[in-house]
Amino acid sequence: MIEKETQEHKRLESHTAWRRWGPYLSERAWGAVREDYSPNGTAWDYFPHDHARSRAYRWNEDGLGGICDDQQRLCLALALWNGHDPILKERLFGLTGSEGNHGEDVKECYYFLDNTPTHSYMKMLYKYPQAAYPYEQLLAGNRRRSRMDPEYELLDTGVFDEDRYFDVFIEYAKEAHDGILLRISAVNRGPQAHILHLLPTLWFRNTWAWGRDDRRPELHDASTLAAGGTLSRIAAQHPTLGNFKLECEGAAELLFTGNETNMQRLFGAANSAPFVKDAFHEYIVRGNAGAVNPERRGTKAAVHFVKTVEPGETWTIRLRLSAEHEQPVGPFEEIFALRRREADEFYAGVQPAGLTPELKMIQRQAFAGMLWSKQFYHYDVSQWLEGDPAQPAPPPQRRRGRNSEWDHLNTSDVISMPDTWEYPWFAAWDLAFHCIALALLDCQFAKNQLVMILREWFQHPNGQVPAYEWAFGDVNPPVMAWAAWRIYKIEQREHGSSDTAFLERVFHKMMLNFTWWVNRKDAEGRNVFQGGFLGLDNIGVFDRSAPLPTGGHIEQSDGTSWMAMFSLNMMTIALELARTNPVYEDIATKFFEHFMYIAGAMNNMGREGISLWDEEDQFFYDVLRTPDGRSVPLRVHSLVGLIPLLAVEVVEPDSLKKFPAFKSHLEWFLEHRPQLAGLVSHWHTPGIGERRQLALVRGHRFKQLLKRALDPAEFLSDHGIRSVSKYHEAHPYTLRVGDATYVVPYDPAESRSGLFGGNSNWRGPVWFPVNYLLIEALQKFHDYYGDDFKIECPTGSGRFITIDAVANELAQRLISLFTRGDSQRRPFNGGNSLLQNDPNWRDYILFYEYFNGDNGAGLGAGHQTGWSGLVAELIQQLGENLPHQPGAPQDSTR
Repeated sequence: MIEKETQEHKRLESHTAWRRWGPYLSERAWGAVREDYSPNGTAWDYFPHDHARSRAYRWNEDGLGGICDDQQRLCLALALWNGHDPILKERLFGLTGSEGNHGEDVKECYYFLDNTPTHSYMKMLYKYPQAAYPYEQLLAGNRRRSRMDPEYELLDTGVFDEDRYFDVFIEYAKEAHDGILLRISAVNRGPQAHILHLLPTLWFRNTWAWGRDDRRPELHDASTLAAGGTLSRIAAQHPTLGNFKLECEGAAELLFTGNETNMQRLFGAANSAPFVKDAFHEYIVRGNAGAVNPERRGTKAAVHFVKTVEPGETWTIRLRLSAEHEQPVGPFEEIFALRRREADEFYAGVQPAGLTPELKMIQRQAFAGMLWSKQFYHYDVSQWLEGDPAQPAPPPQRRRGRNSEWDHLNTSDVISMPDTWEYPWFAAWDLAFHCIALALLDCQFAKNQLVMILREWFQHPNGQVPAYEWAFGDVNPPVMAWAAWRIYKIEQREHGSSDTAFLERVFHKMMLNFTWWVNRKDAEGRNVFQGGFLGLDNIGVFDRSAPLPTGGHIEQSDGTSWMAMFSLNMMTIALELARTNPVYEDIATKFFEHFMYIAGAMNNMGREGISLWDEEDQFFYDVLRTPDGRSVPLRVHSLVGLIPLLAVEVVEPDSLKKFPAFKSHLEWFLEHRPQLAGLVSHWHTPGIGERRQLALVRGHRFKQLLKRALDPAEFLSDHGIRSVSKYHEAHPYTLRVGDATYVVPYDPAESRSGLFGGNSNWRGPVWFPVNYLLIEALQKFHDYYGDDFKIECPTGSGRFITIDAVANELAQRLISLFTRGDSQRRPFNGGNSLLQNDPNWRDYILFYEYFNGDNGAGLGAGHQTGWSGLVAELIQQLGENLPHQPGAPQDSTR
């Protein structure tokens, strides 16, 4: 249990002011749906990277290593120039979905190194080449590569050869809730002296140009003479935020302009203001002195530092952003040292003492990435659909296009994002996984995230939970109830408290969501669910979110299994709530029955369709139901067939004793539905006593699924469970429909299929979220079966171990993606010798979106700490190493 005695814990308990400022500024706002006012929804093309330096954003700002307040009124970030770049480096560059040979991809080297939940201390690293940034080379290099080739990365261009780059460390330390210290340390790693321009930049998000609020904030030069010389100061005045000031050591050049669109550059039209957003680029890079405001005022300002940095030299600049009347509480470096020490004390209280230094470092960087990925997200769909009074009307197609049925969605919140560049928007099922790891640090924030996504301005009136910005109406797996229960149990474990009010609040909204699933995704009312996308992208034969080329629909093994898991999650929560309110006992019974009917439907107990379980192959498959009434099993060995393992719950004797009506009803149901009871549940098993298990699979099927899952020739890799079986490498699944042939191969890395878009790559790699759920499910199975039940692991090895040991081995394999191991190589870094061996690279961790199914190399979004950050929870479980007595109840969040 965490002892709440550190200063950071005390700040967390205050809940408000210390959270006002944070890393809520995305690394990318261009190319986002919110900024897209095109007729056909071409977001990447409508607002490309080339426009970003010159065009004011409507909804959100972006910057490099930046911070802002929780309503993103005032932003602070770093800009750089190395004397050679064609543009001022104000934001990270990457390829759009159509430019990358595997979809969108950030082309920069940066790492999130440290952070605390209140952001009292934060640190990140940006690696800045000294040669001209190779924008065109990256575009051309990826353009030449096909889907069969790996991505052409920044390291491939040679700009880091001979260590000709700067390590730019960006650190923040809060003096108080409205006082933030910024320290930028640039280290010349190269063999020669090199010039570097640093421009800490302060600006207001443009809220005045849209015709809805004409109040205009202002920045102006407020420098003063002090005993040591000139004190450079920028004053900031905002009608709702109040007055702030940015101060720096010594005399520095202050630059001012307006956060206004350069209409002349982009569209050949007259500018509405004389000083525009890209003025600092014009001034620094192009030498245009007339671009900045000589009156030294505006809505965007920068402090300009320039220095020739010697080889090995560290150049440090220091700044302070604070409320107008707030005075320093101590010397700059002392405050920094104090906040860093407090961060160490906080993590010493969080991390199990038995962890190795390497595992503590990996876990702390995982936490840092998750905390840096808390972003301000602003999107009023109704205003976006109708347009702004001071702007041209949106095209009429918008009313029938993307997200047009979600005009109730209106958010201006700090949300945990999957990634600050590639996914700078919330995704519902990603968010559920984020909250598990975040709960170890800040349970209140994790709980608030789930409450928020289920509020009336997010959840659709019909009960659907919004999926993600590109298509709110898509369907993600229903894991919100699971996440709520996990957070509830983590808070009990770590803090010794039970927040039943939170659980009840979420439960009612999830009742609406459950009803939506039943009404919308069970096409024939037979408890077999479609779902569509379900987050699994390319895993199937067809794009399950689009009309099928065959007509008809797919009865989804995974969709149905997710609903079975959803039912058990809701039953478990209802039983917990029934401890203080008997009303929930009946509701728990309702969800038990729903689970049983879903389980029966999966196995065709009603004999109205086809079983999703294939008796010959001993595996679960999706089933294609064609318009002419045929049922065609889609025999792909994929996660679709393993997800039924996730629907498992153990009902403890205490629950049965506490709720005799619930027990009586269950006993009646099982007595009168013996075919269901015998197939999907253990109810009267000798030696188990009063403990009950509910699961979609029991003994024989459980063993058969694990036999495949733990087979290195199929699903088991050195670093987790693959998403598609390696069997399909030599035996691709093929389906012929008329003149068309559909093929599903095994791709260990990037998918060769463009079925669901450029970066949808489920055909082989290891994905963290489903692996994590499989580990948790195995822990529950062990809780029921105990140590007497052994399984061969790996399949064919002759080594038989307990189910709990299998779960631990899978967890160790996932953790090993990031550890150096005996080879002294971190698998996620692949074959890159610089990343593996160089002391200035090898201990910086990236938490990729997914990992090569054969060698563990990181793939996809490089900073998707959102769900790969679950490794922090696996490391926590490893460190705590709770004893597990055979037959004893065990919380699967251990």
